[in-house]
Amino acid sequence: MVTENFLLDAVSYTDAETRIIRQMQQIVRGGEFSVVDIKKSRIAEVFPYDDGEWWFKATINLVTVDEEAGKEKKIKAQYLIMADDIKEALDRLDESLEYLVVPFVTSALAVSTIVDVFPYNPEESQIPEGYVPVEKEEENPIFTDGVNPFEEEEAAAEPAVATEPDEEASLDGDEKPAEETDSEEIA
Repeated sequence: MVTENFLLDAVSYTDAETRIIRQMQQIVRGGEFSVVDIKKSRIAEVFPYDDGEWWFKATINLVTVDEEAGKEKKIKAQYLIMADDIKEALDRLDESLEYLVVPFVTSALAVSTIVDVFPYNPEESQIPEGYVPVEKEEENPIFTDGVNPFEEEEAAAEPAVATEPDEEASLDGDEKPAEETDSEEIA
């Protein structure tokens, strides 16, 4: 039995298992496989490159200053870099972390056991059967024909607003009536 490690972005263990099964079904094509274990990873960011054979796991240390307490705080972060060798991985790590304002020290860099990385792809997310997206409202089955009888009573109690026939007759299908409201633009 061959065991391989994969890294993927997921919001839950269920999401992770579903996504890795879909990916493996495409890779294995009819062969047998099983998901043995799912663990959270402490990898802060992944730096993929088109050319590169290995995933390298880098650990960096950086020191920040807590201005309120006046103390230094040491932070350890892990990154994954695609490269052909350790020197290229170190160069790519330095290049990818140029945006950091505070200085950092690379304390560890080694070939990772991760075989492949599957980033989050919004097209992969599917709504399970029986679930309704939040933006769609479903008719309330408690009320007859999806109508709340109390809303009808409230609507009947409200006074009707009369409009002048001349205003309605002058509007074409594309025109909108001018609104007389005071409004301010807030930047």
